[in-house]
Amino acid sequence: MNINMTLIGQTIAFAIFVWFCIKYVWPPISNALHERQKRIADGLDAASRASRDLEVAQEKAEATLRESKQQASEILEQAHKRSSQMVEEAREQARAEGERIVAQARAEIDQEVNRAKDELRAQVSRLAVTGAERVLEASIDEKAHRKLLDKLAAEL
Repeated sequence: MNINMTLIGQTIAFAIFVWFCIKYVWPPISNALHERQKRIADGLDAASRASRDLEVAQEKAEATLRESKQQASEILEQAHKRSSQMVEEAREQARAEGERIVAQARAEIDQEVNRAKDELRAQVSRLAVTGAERVLEASIDEKAHRKLLDKLAAEL
């Protein structure tokens, strides 16, 4: 056997093997590599999108939390204003009620004073009549005397 023939045969066999690999084996391997590369790229894109979405969601959550805190503080402020307003209204009502009670008490006092004055006038008139009767030792007409006293009281 000739070494050259063996080398030529091996070269032809190797060339056929290379052609067969390029024709039938390499395209599926190349396609699988491209698909895997594409899936990896898609996965990385999806991961970056998910990361951006997560950041956006966190920002929205923080904004919502800030708004909620602001609303809560506004509600508390309104509640404090309303409570102070209610306390002030209660004070005003109590003050008005106190003034009404004082006015009513003054009116009652005035009525009692007027009753006492009327009683004193009546007693004074009886005493005057009794004293005049004793002085004169005669009975004075009480109706006439009462008219006179009422007239004098009205003038005073």
